[in-house]
Amino acid sequence: MTTAAVAHPGAKRAVLASFVGTAIEWYDFFIYGTAAVLIIGPQFFPGQSSVAGTLAAFATFAVGFIARPIGGMVMGHYGDRIGRKSMLVLSLSIMGAATVGIGLLPTYASIGVAAPIILVMLRFIQGIGVGGEWGGAVLMATENAPPGKRGLYGAAPQLGVPAGVLLANLVFLAMTTSLSDEAFYDWGWRVPFLFSFVLVGVAMWIRLGVGESPEFAKTQKRGEVAKMPLLEVLTKNKRTVALAAGTFIATNAIAYIFMVYVLSYGTTELGFTKSTMLGVLIGVCPIWMAGMAFGAYKADHWGTVTVYTWASVAILAMSVVFFPLINTASLPIIVLAMALMAFALGCTAGPQSALFTELFPAHIRYSGASLGYQLGAILGGGLAPMIATALYAGFGTTHAITVYCVIVSLISLAAILALRARRGEDSGTPVSESAPVPAAAAIADANPRVEA
Repeated sequence: MTTAAVAHPGAKRAVLASFVGTAIEWYDFFIYGTAAVLIIGPQFFPGQSSVAGTLAAFATFAVGFIARPIGGMVMGHYGDRIGRKSMLVLSLSIMGAATVGIGLLPTYASIGVAAPIILVMLRFIQGIGVGGEWGGAVLMATENAPPGKRGLYGAAPQLGVPAGVLLANLVFLAMTTSLSDEAFYDWGWRVPFLFSFVLVGVAMWIRLGVGESPEFAKTQKRGEVAKMPLLEVLTKNKRTVALAAGTFIATNAIAYIFMVYVLSYGTTELGFTKSTMLGVLIGVCPIWMAGMAFGAYKADHWGTVTVYTWASVAILAMSVVFFPLINTASLPIIVLAMALMAFALGCTAGPQSALFTELFPAHIRYSGASLGYQLGAILGGGLAPMIATALYAGFGTTHAITVYCVIVSLISLAAILALRARRGEDSGTPVSESAPVPAAAAIADANPRVEA
């Protein structure tokens, strides 16, 4: 191995901090999604039909996504101004406090209408925290990467997402199988939220021991820190942000249908138990992670845009057959459909960190990457479970959901093809409108790889 390929001291801890912190932040965010299916409706929105209660719970779920761009913009701005590390510590603290707050929140039966109001507020705060998390975690990993390894290092925070899903569902599965239904509805559902206190403490210990990103340190040293990074992104890079968001819409929307809606659909419409559906989701999470690792590894060899494009085609193909396979109500076929979709989703998520990092120069990268990611999230995952529920209620069939998945897949495929066309080739260089195809010095220095 040449010295150029060796990571600097502290890089491994930075990658570990990105993975662990992201896993715990997403554990916090995802346990609400699982709880929305299993408990939130009857506990905080009683007196409604089961469909109305589920829609209300999913609407509250969407509130977190509405807050995510705000968190991304605010923490992205200060992450480009004062550093990545401080914003990662702040986002973890905010997320942990809101999650524990939900675990302690009295239900509608105890405090009436104040319960759902406070729940919405806490969910909004969760969204602020996770909105600032992704960009910082991705940059701490990719900006610590040795040359030619940005895709592989950038997979670490992405792997934290299914790890958070896996942990959240394991904790809920433990609660639902070890407690009676009465005990679970009475107090057991709170345990996953309160457990966050311990997890956040562990992640905080790891993150506080990580140094600042070397690329941000170089930006400071050269006196290139942007005074108004968010404004620069919005005025000079808005098309890049829009295309970045577009590439993520399908991955995020279908992932939340895959993680959240199918859990509800499998129990209410197909007749499977909660434990069975949770078990299926838990079982395919390692396959999701394998897809991420594969996509990230290949991105360092074939190019981020190339891998992302083919993975987007795979998601489009899976969107056509996913619900027809689920509707067989055959558990082995459901597992196969979930596994194939998980791998396809992973293949886009794996190189996404490197792709978004390459789109923006270092001095506005936190703001640009965060804004693109969070806008894609709100247009995709934030609305997807609610849209899927409403479509099924309105049409009485999953065909409408399939059409929705195909449409968002086509949008994301068009966005990644547009990015590729703007770059001329998959060159690994930023496409900032303020500095077109020629790469920013920071990116060229950090990752001189030229992709085919």
